[in-house]
Amino acid sequence: MTSAHIIESPTIGDAWIAVAQLIMRAGVTSTYDGLAMREVLMALITVGNPEIEDEIIERFADPERLSWMRANFVDFNEVRELGDADSYATRLHNYAGTGLDQVRWVSDRLRSDPLSRSTAITTFQPLSDTSYIPCVSLLDFYLHADELRLVVYAHSIDFGAKGYANLLELAVIQHHVAADLGRAVGSLTMIVKSAHVYDIDADYMTSVLENFN
Repeated sequence: MTSAHIIESPTIGDAWIAVAQLIMRAGVTSTYDGLAMREVLMALITVGNPEIEDEIIERFADPERLSWMRANFVDFNEVRELGDADSYATRLHNYAGTGLDQVRWVSDRLRSDPLSRSTAITTFQPLSDTSYIPCVSLLDFYLHADELRLVVYAHSIDFGAKGYANLLELAVIQHHVAADLGRAVGSLTMIVKSAHVYDIDADYMTSVLENFN
């Protein structure tokens, strides 16, 4: 049985660096959709203070990749790079084209039942997601100690190119819901089955880690 690799970090940037160090040091060679990569199975990443402005991200992240992920979470157009799959914006705010805003549903449910432990939403649309399965598929919100906490499940996250951007956009949603409820922002936890860095990004990631140290 594979044991989880547990990473606890104060900020999103620190979490990105920690999981990237783990992958580059202990990752096993594999492939994803035919692309060579290095991966670690079962990473449990908890960010204690998931602020949406992060000094490490600002210093080392690729602005184009940040912009691409931002568009994925706010733009309702189909994503060309993903085979014209629905964006996260559609999946979260207009689920399967039904008009269901799942993020609003989270706020409404926790407002009516602050002790709810089943305030979970999904980005997976099984009737239309045939060739593309969204990397982040489950967002589970709960209130504890007057804080809004978020647990996310992802089947795969590319921490060389855009994992940091995933975390930032999830934090944006968490901050939005917390503000809607008038609560503080608590921890953000991401459970990742395959945390990886593609070989084509290995030099970039090596450079980031060397300059960070």
